[in-house]
Amino acid sequence: MSVKRFAVVLLFVLLPLQGVFALPEIQTWTTANGARVYFARTQGLPLLDVRVVFDAGSARDGGQFGLAALTSAVLDTGAGDWNADAIAQRLDGVGAVLGTGISRDSASLSLRSLTQPNLLQPALETARVILAKPRFAAEDFEREKNRVLLALKQREESPADLAGIAFFEAVYGDHPYAHPKDGHVATVEKLTRDDLEAFYRKFYVARNAVVALVGDIERAQAEKIADDLVSALPPGEAAAPLPPVPMDQPAQTLRRAFPSEQTHVYSGQPGMRINDPDYFPLYVGNHILGGSGLVSRISEEVREKRGLSYSAHSHFYPFRVEGPFLMGLQTRNEKADEALTVLLQTLRDFIAKGPSDKELDAAKKNIVGGFVLRLDSNQKLVEQIASMAFYGLPLDYLATYIPKIEAVTKDDVRRVWQARIHPDRLQTVLVGANSAAESAQ
Repeated sequence: MSVKRFAVVLLFVLLPLQGVFALPEIQTWTTANGARVYFARTQGLPLLDVRVVFDAGSARDGGQFGLAALTSAVLDTGAGDWNADAIAQRLDGVGAVLGTGISRDSASLSLRSLTQPNLLQPALETARVILAKPRFAAEDFEREKNRVLLALKQREESPADLAGIAFFEAVYGDHPYAHPKDGHVATVEKLTRDDLEAFYRKFYVARNAVVALVGDIERAQAEKIADDLVSALPPGEAAAPLPPVPMDQPAQTLRRAFPSEQTHVYSGQPGMRINDPDYFPLYVGNHILGGSGLVSRISEEVREKRGLSYSAHSHFYPFRVEGPFLMGLQTRNEKADEALTVLLQTLRDFIAKGPSDKELDAAKKNIVGGFVLRLDSNQKLVEQIASMAFYGLPLDYLATYIPKIEAVTKDDVRRVWQARIHPDRLQTVLVGANSAAESAQ
């Protein structure tokens, strides 16, 4: 029933170009029980998008890997007097869409509704009851748990998934980011309804929540909606800060055998935080290195010049604390070591020399020219505002994004990449038919 959203929003979208249309003013306040609210009024469409975000992602699993994800999955399967069918009928009857989602940092509930009172109020009441009175019924719990277990078993047949899991474990060790969001078969099998209810009581509380609203409503109405949504939640306490990420691990290469025609290769290290002071030089630099598709350096060296891979890339995934910097490709098994060598040498060359004037200019134009389409709906805007609220970014974050992109220089990129990205600390994972099982170099 839910629209599951498992990817953390990376905040790579910006304020529309000045002179095209203006970003609405973002207003903020705190509810009586401690939830922070961010509101932006948009006019022209009778729609309201709401997102309630809790610091309740998989990093809060403790040793019960998969607990946050399963809690999120079961949350909207029954609430108050309604089972899943009744909830679906209530939402369908007013044309509303409700979903839950999970990332390593957060858990969220989203709602989209028309603003006509006879349609909006039933949708908001449904969301309110789901947040305040989830049933965690035994049959719903068992159904979702079995669904997750089936998906986890199927995951064992995907070399890409296995490589990704091994990469996070290598980069993060014992840190809460290390395990996959959905957990492992062995950990999910042990989860009980009591575990979900305890997790919900601890983390789904007002002081651990932010509410974002974007739509064609007045401030007074927004205040009432936010209060109604979270008023039944106990104040509780904000989740404790996450531990620091280990940043100085020596490089290692892990190989895992898998009966596939191609080898999946991932290499990287801890990268940057959402509110990282080096965010912009790192982001612009990565756009040049491997984040801009077929015109990136990595794609040019690996794909265009040598034909070693159809797709080769690099990305930063900024989290509350340092998310990973990841380079990846897949290639024929017999070409895996050659492709990896080219990938790593391309990174070393970029760190040593930085971008050219032409590359930097093209990257800035591409970033600035493409962002207008990324805030072209209430739904996209509410995602960005919710992320700003959750991560404590300043209210002018979107308004200053383009100037900060344009201010990045070649020296900034070279200086920051040399300080932050270290080839002698890269964690590299290869999963494919020619890889020696569970070996390290």
